Amino acid sequence: MLNILLMGAPGGAQGGNGGMVQLLFFGGMILVMWLFMIRPQTKKAKAQKDFISNLREGDKVVTIAGIHGKINKFFPENNTVKIEVSAGTYLTIERSAISMEYTAAQQKAAEAPAK
Repeated sequence: MLNILLMGAPGGAQGGNGGMVQLLFFGGMILVMWLFMIRPQTKKAKAQKDFISNLREGDKVVTIAGIHGKINKFFPENNTVKIEVSAGTYLTIERSAISMEYTAAQQKAAEAPAK
């Protein structure tokens, strides 16, 4: 009889804590996903938006397609930029197509290990 009282109810019923543990585990998974996936992506998007809004004429940039050039003129009415890719050669591109500043691209290339 003492054995039955110490072991609890027959069938191994856990009480009400099983659902709470599952809920905490699920919440923890969502928190981890937010910390490692969503938050860094939003920070990167915000940094890119700030970079594009702070561009000035004369800045050397690299487009998403890998074209290097120097900003010549802004067209705010249609959100485009005129870049000079070589002497006398100009391209008109979307402002959002600018990937990074040219000096940042050179620094990344210098940091990459040579094979």
